[in-house]
Amino acid sequence: MEKKERYTITAALPYTNGPVHIGHLAGVYVPGDIFARFQRLKENDVVYLCGSDEHGVAITIKAKKEGITPQEVVDKYHAIIKKSFKDFGISFDIYSRTSNEGHHKTAQEFFKKLHEQGEFIEKVSEQYYDAKENQFLADRYIAGTCPHCSNDGAYGDQCEKCGTSLSPMDLINPVSTLTGNTPEVKETKHWFLPLDKYEPWLKEWILEGHKKDWKTNVYGQCKSWLEQGLAPRAVTRDLDWGIKVPLKDAENKVLYVWFDAPVGYISATKEWAEKEGKNWEDYWKDEDTKLVQFIGKDNIVFHCIIFPSMLKAHGDYILPNNVPAMEFLNLEGNKISTSRNWAVWLHEFLIDFPGKQDSLRYTLTALAPETKDNDFTWAELQTKNNSELVGVLGNFVNRVVVLTNKYWGGEVPALGELSEVDKSVIEKMQTFPDRVESSIVKYRLREAQLEMMNLARLGNKYLTEEEPWKAYKTDEARAKTILNISLQICAKLSVLAAPFLPFTVEKMKHILNFSANTWEESKPEMLLPSGHQIGKAELLFERIDDEQIEAQLKRLADIKIANEEANRKVEPEKEAVSFDDFQKMDIRVGTILTAEKVKKAKKLLKLEVDTGIDTRTVVSGIAEHFSPEELVGKQVSILVNLAPRKIRGVESQGMILMAEDSNGVLKLINPSETKVKEGSVIA
Repeated sequence: MEKKERYTITAALPYTNGPVHIGHLAGVYVPGDIFARFQRLKENDVVYLCGSDEHGVAITIKAKKEGITPQEVVDKYHAIIKKSFKDFGISFDIYSRTSNEGHHKTAQEFFKKLHEQGEFIEKVSEQYYDAKENQFLADRYIAGTCPHCSNDGAYGDQCEKCGTSLSPMDLINPVSTLTGNTPEVKETKHWFLPLDKYEPWLKEWILEGHKKDWKTNVYGQCKSWLEQGLAPRAVTRDLDWGIKVPLKDAENKVLYVWFDAPVGYISATKEWAEKEGKNWEDYWKDEDTKLVQFIGKDNIVFHCIIFPSMLKAHGDYILPNNVPAMEFLNLEGNKISTSRNWAVWLHEFLIDFPGKQDSLRYTLTALAPETKDNDFTWAELQTKNNSELVGVLGNFVNRVVVLTNKYWGGEVPALGELSEVDKSVIEKMQTFPDRVESSIVKYRLREAQLEMMNLARLGNKYLTEEEPWKAYKTDEARAKTILNISLQICAKLSVLAAPFLPFTVEKMKHILNFSANTWEESKPEMLLPSGHQIGKAELLFERIDDEQIEAQLKRLADIKIANEEANRKVEPEKEAVSFDDFQKMDIRVGTILTAEKVKKAKKLLKLEVDTGIDTRTVVSGIAEHFSPEELVGKQVSILVNLAPRKIRGVESQGMILMAEDSNGVLKLINPSETKVKEGSVIA
């Protein structure tokens, strides 16, 4: 009998300054869920855990921006994220949060153990201080000019224009973003974890010990960090939001979020174990337990170098067995950005596409950025859903169930004499459980899902080519054999698809009246005995219409326009004019009476305008923005005392005032929403 294993499976704690988007799902939560569901089917002892990461300066910035407390920020987004995960079918055994008292206690105990063992270095350093706010300034609370590209809006940790990593002291003319004042420089004491002390051990543990079993993208990034050399890293900071440093001489200091967040995995396990009546230490201190951590590539250094160094320094904990980090998922050719709202938010998707959880899970797994960045498009979601889920898996199961009900009242027909084709199909279908399993345990989840779907393709091809609807008319025994084998494939799929399509599998179990709860149950040839009664057919998937996709693309287009408008640089102020010069400008309300194109001039329109003073001709370069017909009757602002000049042989006697938006589209400057008398002075 196969020995059962114990797995502690963690998913990166989402930061509670916003909801979860598809990049998070593809990079962390769907892969972790597939792996956890598979290990449960293997009857292994599994805890799959996660929770909200609720400390750090980004939370305080969000709170100040929204005019609420940090606790109100994290409460809001914790609720949204937790519900989204539940509704999406992410099967966490516990979803905790780092603001819990139990986590604060666990993180402080971890810190104290390292402090008592002499693992930390105490350092006094200079840091910017805002005297008005009476606080030291975190990197994101300092802005100034980037020394590399001269961007005036660089932050104390990074210039978002040129991408260069900075320290606050690098900035030119730094100011506090809290008050706008120039900050002072004051001394402050902090505690540092000497990562350089663990560098030789890390090189041996990672570069030698995990050369063959860690993903190349993870191994490569670790190798790069280690070759550059590690430096001590601060584990405390001056901030009023977070876990208080449990030392007498650490007033107004909290644990750095990078230190407290990974300890959240341990505190969540404690919380879960207490509820389940289990010993949490089995999952963190037993050498037979495998710790697998699902993260995105931006977290590799924290989970592969820093957190293992913390665990090693503590001395009581197991180390990660694997950290199968993903790269990034982009959206419609552009990097996902929460600040620019360029994202597909999970909670919104669940509203816009009810019942389509598995469609998104399937698409994100098919596009999983396992070793390099990949791109999500709405067109790809539609294709994966309509062509593969509806067209292959759904079509196969539906045809088999419909035919079984039509010919034999839903009773599984007897297996008769096997043809060579039958034998070949049975032989092939028997290979799929091991093929899917082999890919999952190697963290090749795209490949694993593809293998599962290939079983559906095998069944579809077999059913189409063997044509039981024709055989039934002349050789019912042959038709029975074809449908029996097809039903066995359906039953096998109801197990193999479970890690990937949990909502669909529940439907399949109901339809087939078959409930296998272990991976081993997928391996016998005949899962449904002759005479077994199945249910009626019901659609596993529904098509996604063009209108639904167009609505999402329009939303993104609107977001893009809004971002361009927000980022558009205003033209610099022109040279000052005297009040007397300004007084010379005579701007009036006018009404366009006629409009026509100027011959042989692509950009020009000839307008007749009632200015209230007279009716005059104005030539305007707006033909690419307006048709003549839409301008007739419009009221405009017109500079009437502009000296006349000939344009393409037509004398123009004024200028229509316009504004240009972020897309370069001209807009009329309308004097009022209601009609104003022509000739009214605009001042």
